[in-house]
Amino acid sequence: MGSKKRIAQLLTAIFGAFLLAIVGYTVHAREAAPPAPPQAAAVNGAPGAPDPGRGECGKMGRPAAGFYIPQSKTPWCWDIVAMEDAVPTKAYATPKKARKVLVLCKAVGFVHSSIPLAAATIKELGDRTGAWSTTITYDPADINAQNLQQYDLVFLDSTTGQFLDDPNNKELTTERRQALLNFVRSGKGLAGVHAAVDSYHTSPSMGGRGRAAMAAAESFVPTGTWPDYNKMIGGFFKWHWPYPQVITVKIDDKKSPLTQMFHGQEFVIHDETYTMAQDSYSLKNVHELTSVDYSKMSQEDKDKEPAASRRTDGDYGLSWIRREGKGRVFIEVLGHDEHMYEMPVYLEHLLAGIQYALGDLRANDAPTER
Repeated sequence: MGSKKRIAQLLTAIFGAFLLAIVGYTVHAREAAPPAPPQAAAVNGAPGAPDPGRGECGKMGRPAAGFYIPQSKTPWCWDIVAMEDAVPTKAYATPKKARKVLVLCKAVGFVHSSIPLAAATIKELGDRTGAWSTTITYDPADINAQNLQQYDLVFLDSTTGQFLDDPNNKELTTERRQALLNFVRSGKGLAGVHAAVDSYHTSPSMGGRGRAAMAAAESFVPTGTWPDYNKMIGGFFKWHWPYPQVITVKIDDKKSPLTQMFHGQEFVIHDETYTMAQDSYSLKNVHELTSVDYSKMSQEDKDKEPAASRRTDGDYGLSWIRREGKGRVFIEVLGHDEHMYEMPVYLEHLLAGIQYALGDLRANDAPTER
Protein backbone atom coordinates (compact mmCIF):
# COMPACT_ATOMS: atom_id res chain seq x y z
CA MET A 1 0.00 0.00 0.00
CA GLY A 2 2.82 2.33 0.85
CA SER A 3 4.46 1.53 -2.48
CA LYS A 4 1.33 2.48 -4.40
CA LYS A 5 1.11 5.74 -2.46
CA ARG A 6 4.73 6.64 -3.28
CA ILE A 7 4.14 5.91 -6.99
CA ALA A 8 1.04 8.14 -6.99
CA GLN A 9 3.00 10.97 -5.32
CA LEU A 10 5.80 10.58 -7.87
CA LEU A 11 3.38 10.75 -10.81
CA THR A 12 1.72 13.82 -9.32
CA ALA A 13 5.08 15.58 -8.99
CA ILE A 14 6.05 14.73 -12.58
CA PHE A 15 2.70 15.99 -13.91
CA GLY A 16 3.00 19.20 -11.90
CA ALA A 17 6.49 19.86 -13.25
CA PHE A 18 5.23 19.26 -16.77
CA LEU A 19 2.43 21.81 -16.32
CA LEU A 20 4.84 24.39 -14.93
CA ALA A 21 7.11 23.91 -17.93
CA ILE A 22 4.23 24.47 -20.34
CA VAL A 23 3.01 27.58 -18.53
CA GLY A 24 6.52 28.98 -18.33
CA TYR A 25 7.12 28.47 -22.04
CA THR A 26 3.77 30.08 -22.95
CA VAL A 27 4.46 33.17 -20.83
CA HIS A 28 7.96 33.50 -22.27
CA ALA A 29 6.66 33.14 -25.82
CA ARG A 30 4.05 35.82 -25.24
CA GLU A 31 6.66 38.18 -23.85
CA ALA A 32 9.09 37.54 -26.70
CA ALA A 33 6.68 37.65 -29.63
CA PRO A 34 5.72 41.07 -31.07
CA PRO A 35 2.01 41.77 -30.60
CA ALA A 36 -0.21 42.17 -33.64
CA PRO A 37 -1.17 45.77 -34.44
CA PRO A 38 -4.44 46.47 -32.60
CA GLN A 39 -6.88 47.27 -35.42
CA ALA A 40 -9.76 47.35 -32.93
CA ALA A 41 -8.78 50.92 -32.05
CA ALA A 42 -10.34 51.93 -35.36
CA VAL A 43 -13.76 51.14 -33.95
CA ASN A 44 -13.72 52.88 -30.61
CA GLY A 45 -11.89 55.95 -31.92
CA ALA A 46 -9.20 56.08 -29.28
CA PRO A 47 -6.28 58.19 -30.51
CA GLY A 48 -2.88 56.54 -30.84
CA ALA A 49 -0.62 56.86 -27.82
CA PRO A 50 2.58 58.91 -28.06
CA ASP A 51 5.65 56.90 -29.01
CA PRO A 52 7.90 56.57 -25.94
CA GLY A 53 10.67 55.03 -28.02
CA ARG A 54 11.31 51.89 -30.04
CA GLY A 55 12.11 49.92 -26.93
CA GLU A 56 8.51 50.37 -25.83
CA CYS A 57 6.96 49.17 -29.11
CA GLY A 58 5.38 46.16 -27.47
CA LYS A 59 3.24 48.43 -25.28
CA MET A 60 1.61 50.32 -28.13
CA GLY A 61 0.24 49.76 -31.60
CA ARG A 62 -0.81 51.54 -34.73
CA PRO A 63 -2.74 54.81 -34.57
CA ALA A 64 -6.51 54.72 -34.52
CA ALA A 65 -8.61 54.90 -37.67
CA GLY A 66 -12.23 55.94 -38.01
CA PHE A 67 -14.62 58.75 -38.82
CA TYR A 68 -14.27 62.10 -37.09
CA ILE A 69 -11.74 61.07 -34.46
CA PRO A 70 -8.67 62.89 -33.07
CA GLN A 71 -5.66 62.39 -35.30
CA SER A 72 -2.57 60.71 -33.94
CA LYS A 73 0.69 62.14 -35.23
CA THR A 74 2.85 59.17 -34.22
CA PRO A 75 3.34 56.10 -36.42
CA TRP A 76 3.92 52.70 -34.87
CA CYS A 77 7.67 52.41 -34.46
CA TRP A 78 7.87 48.88 -35.86
CA ASP A 79 6.23 50.19 -39.06
CA ILE A 80 8.90 52.89 -39.15
CA VAL A 81 11.66 50.28 -38.91
CA ALA A 82 10.15 48.25 -41.77
CA MET A 83 9.69 51.37 -43.89
CA GLU A 84 13.26 52.52 -43.32
CA ASP A 85 14.53 49.15 -44.54
CA ALA A 86 12.56 49.57 -47.79
CA VAL A 87 13.35 53.21 -48.67
CA PRO A 88 15.49 53.72 -51.80
CA THR A 89 18.80 55.50 -51.34
CA LYS A 90 19.23 57.16 -54.73
CA ALA A 91 17.10 59.81 -56.41
CA TYR A 92 15.94 59.30 -59.98
CA ALA A 93 17.07 62.81 -60.93
CA THR A 94 19.43 65.39 -59.50
CA PRO A 95 17.39 68.24 -57.98
CA LYS A 96 17.77 71.48 -59.92
CA LYS A 97 17.96 73.27 -56.58
CA ALA A 98 17.34 72.53 -52.91
CA ARG A 99 13.71 71.42 -52.75
CA LYS A 100 11.24 71.83 -49.91
CA VAL A 101 8.08 69.74 -49.48
CA LEU A 102 5.13 70.52 -47.21
CA VAL A 103 3.20 67.41 -46.16
CA LEU A 104 -0.39 68.19 -45.13
CA CYS A 105 -1.98 65.45 -43.00
CA LYS A 106 -5.34 67.02 -42.15
CA ALA A 107 -8.28 64.60 -42.43
CA VAL A 108 -11.78 65.94 -41.86
CA GLY A 109 -13.70 62.79 -42.85
CA PHE A 110 -12.28 59.30 -42.34
CA VAL A 111 -8.93 59.30 -40.51
CA HIS A 112 -6.54 56.65 -41.84
CA SER A 113 -4.18 54.98 -39.40
CA SER A 114 -1.46 55.11 -42.07
CA ILE A 115 -1.33 58.93 -42.21
CA PRO A 116 1.56 59.38 -39.73
CA LEU A 117 3.54 56.59 -41.40
CA ALA A 118 2.99 58.05 -44.87
CA ALA A 119 4.22 61.44 -43.64
CA ALA A 120 7.32 59.86 -42.09
CA THR A 121 7.88 57.98 -45.36
CA ILE A 122 7.88 61.15 -47.46
CA LYS A 123 10.38 62.71 -45.06
CA GLU A 124 12.61 59.62 -45.12
CA LEU A 125 12.49 59.47 -48.94
CA GLY A 126 13.72 63.05 -49.14
CA ASP A 127 16.34 62.69 -46.42
CA ARG A 128 17.74 59.40 -47.69
CA THR A 129 18.02 60.43 -51.36
CA GLY A 130 18.73 64.14 -50.88
CA ALA A 131 15.85 64.94 -53.24
CA TRP A 132 14.04 67.31 -50.84
CA SER A 133 13.62 68.42 -47.24
CA THR A 134 10.28 67.98 -45.52
CA THR A 135 7.96 69.87 -43.19
CA ILE A 136 4.97 67.94 -41.79
CA THR A 137 1.83 69.75 -40.67
CA TYR A 138 -1.66 68.82 -39.52
CA ASP A 139 -2.82 72.44 -39.66
CA PRO A 140 -4.62 73.61 -42.83
CA ALA A 141 -3.81 77.19 -41.82
CA ASP A 142 -0.33 76.52 -43.23
CA ILE A 143 -1.87 76.58 -46.71
CA ASN A 144 -1.65 80.31 -47.25
CA ALA A 145 0.04 82.39 -49.93
CA GLN A 146 2.84 83.72 -47.73
CA ASN A 147 3.81 80.39 -46.16
CA LEU A 148 3.70 78.49 -49.45
CA GLN A 149 6.32 80.77 -51.00
CA GLN A 150 9.08 78.75 -49.33
CA TYR A 151 7.91 75.37 -50.71
CA ASP A 152 8.21 73.61 -54.05
CA LEU A 153 5.50 70.99 -53.50
CA VAL A 154 2.51 70.26 -51.30
CA PHE A 155 1.92 66.58 -50.51
CA LEU A 156 -1.63 65.63 -49.52
CA ASP A 157 -1.44 62.72 -47.09
CA SER A 158 -4.84 60.97 -47.19
CA THR A 159 -6.60 64.28 -46.66
CA THR A 160 -10.33 63.61 -46.50
CA GLY A 161 -13.39 65.81 -46.58
CA GLN A 162 -13.15 69.59 -46.86
CA PHE A 163 -9.66 69.57 -45.41
CA LEU A 164 -8.82 73.23 -46.13
CA ASP A 165 -12.11 74.74 -45.04
CA ASP A 166 -12.93 76.66 -41.90
CA PRO A 167 -16.67 76.09 -41.34
CA ASN A 168 -16.91 79.33 -39.38
CA ASN A 169 -15.01 81.55 -41.80
CA LYS A 170 -16.01 81.53 -45.47
CA GLU A 171 -13.47 84.22 -46.38
CA LEU A 172 -10.60 82.24 -44.86
CA THR A 173 -11.77 79.10 -46.66
CA THR A 174 -11.73 80.95 -49.98
CA GLU A 175 -8.22 82.27 -49.30
CA ARG A 176 -6.82 78.83 -48.50
CA ARG A 177 -8.39 77.25 -51.56
CA GLN A 178 -7.09 79.98 -53.84
CA ALA A 179 -3.64 79.81 -52.28
CA LEU A 180 -3.36 76.11 -53.16
CA LEU A 181 -4.62 76.62 -56.71
CA ASN A 182 -2.29 79.58 -57.31
CA PHE A 183 0.64 77.66 -55.83
CA VAL A 184 0.29 74.79 -58.30
CA ARG A 185 -0.70 76.84 -61.33
CA SER A 186 2.28 79.16 -60.88
CA GLY A 187 4.66 76.29 -61.57
CA LYS A 188 4.91 74.39 -58.29
CA GLY A 189 4.01 70.78 -57.54
CA LEU A 190 1.17 68.85 -55.95
CA ALA A 191 1.28 65.18 -55.00
CA GLY A 192 -1.10 63.02 -53.04
CA VAL A 193 -1.62 59.53 -51.76
CA HIS A 194 -4.74 57.40 -51.28
CA ALA A 195 -7.47 59.56 -49.70
CA ALA A 196 -6.24 62.77 -51.30
CA VAL A 197 -8.94 61.91 -53.85
CA ASP A 198 -11.53 61.38 -51.10
CA SER A 199 -12.01 65.12 -50.74
CA TYR A 200 -14.46 67.76 -51.88
CA HIS A 201 -17.31 65.58 -53.05
CA THR A 202 -20.74 64.73 -51.71
CA SER A 203 -21.13 61.61 -49.56
CA PRO A 204 -24.08 59.38 -48.59
CA SER A 205 -25.78 60.07 -45.28
CA MET A 206 -24.21 58.35 -42.30
CA GLY A 207 -27.64 58.03 -40.66
CA GLY A 208 -29.94 55.04 -40.73
CA ARG A 209 -29.37 51.36 -40.14
CA GLY A 210 -29.83 48.00 -41.72
CA ARG A 211 -30.73 47.14 -45.29
CA ALA A 212 -32.35 50.51 -46.02
CA ALA A 213 -29.17 52.40 -45.14
CA MET A 214 -27.07 49.96 -47.15
CA ALA A 215 -29.35 50.32 -50.17
CA ALA A 216 -29.22 54.11 -49.92
CA ALA A 217 -25.42 54.08 -49.83
CA GLU A 218 -25.16 51.72 -52.80
CA SER A 219 -27.51 53.84 -54.90
CA PHE A 220 -25.64 57.06 -54.10
CA VAL A 221 -23.74 58.78 -56.92
CA PRO A 222 -21.32 61.47 -55.64
CA THR A 223 -20.74 64.86 -57.21
CA GLY A 224 -17.81 67.23 -56.81
CA THR A 225 -18.08 70.22 -54.48
CA TRP A 226 -14.96 72.13 -55.57
CA PRO A 227 -14.65 71.81 -59.36
CA ASP A 228 -11.18 73.38 -59.60
CA TYR A 229 -9.76 70.92 -57.07
CA ASN A 230 -11.65 67.97 -58.53
CA LYS A 231 -10.14 68.60 -61.96
CA MET A 232 -6.66 69.44 -60.63
CA ILE A 233 -6.42 66.25 -58.56
CA GLY A 234 -7.69 64.17 -61.47
CA GLY A 235 -10.81 62.59 -59.97
CA PHE A 236 -12.74 61.95 -56.78
CA PHE A 237 -13.67 58.88 -54.77
CA LYS A 238 -16.98 57.07 -55.11
CA TRP A 239 -16.43 53.55 -53.67
CA HIS A 240 -13.66 51.12 -52.76
CA TRP A 241 -12.97 47.43 -52.69
CA PRO A 242 -12.33 46.87 -48.97
CA TYR A 243 -8.97 45.86 -47.58
CA PRO A 244 -7.44 43.37 -48.26
CA GLN A 245 -8.82 43.17 -51.81
CA VAL A 246 -6.38 41.47 -54.16
CA ILE A 247 -5.83 43.28 -57.46
CA THR A 248 -3.45 43.02 -60.38
CA VAL A 249 -1.69 46.32 -61.07
CA LYS A 250 -1.32 47.02 -64.79
CA ILE A 251 1.49 49.25 -66.07
CA ASP A 252 -0.22 51.58 -68.54
CA ASP A 253 2.79 53.67 -69.57
CA LYS A 254 5.75 51.31 -69.68
CA LYS A 255 8.03 53.97 -71.19
CA SER A 256 7.56 56.55 -68.45
CA PRO A 257 10.49 57.17 -66.07
CA LEU A 258 7.84 57.13 -63.33
CA THR A 259 7.14 53.42 -63.94
CA GLN A 260 10.69 52.21 -64.67
CA MET A 261 10.86 50.40 -61.33
CA PHE A 262 8.14 47.98 -62.51
CA HIS A 263 10.13 46.90 -65.59
CA GLY A 264 6.87 46.70 -67.52
CA GLN A 265 5.64 43.80 -65.37
CA GLU A 266 2.23 43.61 -63.75
CA PHE A 267 2.14 42.67 -60.08
CA VAL A 268 -0.40 41.58 -57.50
CA ILE A 269 -1.14 43.64 -54.41
CA HIS A 270 -3.56 43.69 -51.47
CA ASP A 271 -4.95 47.06 -50.40
CA GLU A 272 -8.14 49.06 -50.06
CA THR A 273 -8.60 50.04 -53.69
CA TYR A 274 -10.39 53.29 -54.48
CA THR A 275 -12.49 53.84 -57.57
CA MET A 276 -13.23 57.25 -59.09
CA ALA A 277 -16.63 58.64 -60.06
CA GLN A 278 -17.30 58.13 -63.76
CA ASP A 279 -17.56 61.83 -64.62
CA SER A 280 -14.60 62.90 -62.47
CA TYR A 281 -11.85 60.66 -63.85
CA SER A 282 -11.06 60.68 -67.54
CA LEU A 283 -8.06 59.73 -69.68
CA LYS A 284 -8.68 63.00 -71.49
CA ASN A 285 -7.70 64.82 -68.31
CA VAL A 286 -4.87 62.66 -66.90
CA HIS A 287 -1.84 60.72 -68.09
CA GLU A 288 -2.44 57.30 -66.58
CA LEU A 289 0.59 55.45 -65.22
CA THR A 290 -0.94 52.39 -63.56
CA SER A 291 -4.42 50.96 -63.16
CA VAL A 292 -6.36 47.90 -62.05
CA ASP A 293 -6.17 45.08 -64.60
CA TYR A 294 -9.93 44.67 -64.62
CA SER A 295 -9.75 41.72 -67.00
CA LYS A 296 -8.00 39.68 -64.30
CA MET A 297 -10.55 40.43 -61.59
CA SER A 298 -13.09 37.75 -60.78
CA GLN A 299 -16.72 38.35 -61.65
CA GLU A 300 -17.55 38.01 -57.96
CA ASP A 301 -15.23 40.91 -57.13
CA LYS A 302 -16.50 42.98 -60.05
CA ASP A 303 -20.06 42.53 -58.81
CA LYS A 304 -19.15 44.07 -55.44
CA GLU A 305 -19.08 47.52 -57.07
CA PRO A 306 -22.49 49.19 -56.65
CA ALA A 307 -24.40 49.16 -59.93
CA ALA A 308 -25.62 52.75 -59.57
CA SER A 309 -22.11 54.23 -59.74
CA ARG A 310 -20.26 51.45 -61.58
CA ARG A 311 -17.81 52.67 -64.20
CA THR A 312 -18.82 51.75 -67.72
CA ASP A 313 -15.31 51.95 -69.19
CA GLY A 314 -13.58 49.44 -66.90
CA ASP A 315 -10.87 52.01 -66.22
CA TYR A 316 -9.77 52.09 -62.60
CA GLY A 317 -6.72 54.33 -62.42
CA LEU A 318 -4.24 53.81 -59.59
CA SER A 319 -1.59 56.43 -60.37
CA TRP A 320 -1.44 59.30 -62.83
CA ILE A 321 0.09 62.67 -63.60
CA ARG A 322 -1.18 65.83 -65.22
CA ARG A 323 -0.34 69.46 -65.81
CA GLU A 324 -2.20 72.19 -63.96
CA GLY A 325 -1.29 75.56 -65.45
CA LYS A 326 2.51 75.71 -65.19
CA GLY A 327 2.53 73.15 -62.38
CA ARG A 328 2.53 69.38 -62.14
CA VAL A 329 0.35 66.87 -60.25
CA PHE A 330 1.12 63.27 -59.24
CA ILE A 331 -1.47 61.01 -57.58
CA GLU A 332 -1.05 57.51 -56.14
CA VAL A 333 -4.34 55.90 -55.09
CA LEU A 334 -2.86 52.92 -53.25
CA GLY A 335 -1.54 53.47 -49.72
CA HIS A 336 -4.40 52.65 -47.37
CA ASP A 337 -2.59 50.03 -45.33
CA GLU A 338 0.73 50.43 -43.56
CA HIS A 339 2.32 47.47 -45.34
CA MET A 340 2.31 49.46 -48.58
CA TYR A 341 5.00 51.73 -47.11
CA GLU A 342 7.22 48.71 -46.54
CA MET A 343 7.32 47.78 -50.25
CA PRO A 344 10.46 49.05 -52.06
CA VAL A 345 8.83 49.19 -55.50
CA TYR A 346 5.90 51.25 -54.16
CA LEU A 347 8.28 53.69 -52.46
CA GLU A 348 10.32 53.98 -55.66
CA HIS A 349 7.14 54.90 -57.54
CA LEU A 350 6.35 57.58 -54.95
CA LEU A 351 9.89 58.93 -55.22
CA ALA A 352 9.75 59.20 -59.01
CA GLY A 353 6.28 60.74 -58.94
CA ILE A 354 7.24 63.40 -56.42
CA GLN A 355 10.40 64.23 -58.35
CA TYR A 356 8.25 64.69 -61.45
CA ALA A 357 5.87 67.00 -59.59
CA LEU A 358 8.83 68.97 -58.25
CA GLY A 359 10.00 69.54 -61.81
CA ASP A 360 13.20 67.52 -61.50
CA LEU A 361 12.20 64.38 -63.44
CA ARG A 362 10.84 64.96 -66.92
CA ALA A 363 8.03 62.75 -68.19
CA ASN A 364 5.32 62.72 -70.82
CA ASP A 365 2.31 64.16 -69.02
CA ALA A 366 -0.01 64.70 -71.97
CA PRO A 367 -3.49 63.17 -71.43
CA THR A 368 -3.57 59.48 -72.34
CA GLU A 369 -6.44 60.19 -74.72
CA ARG A 370 -6.51 63.39 -76.71
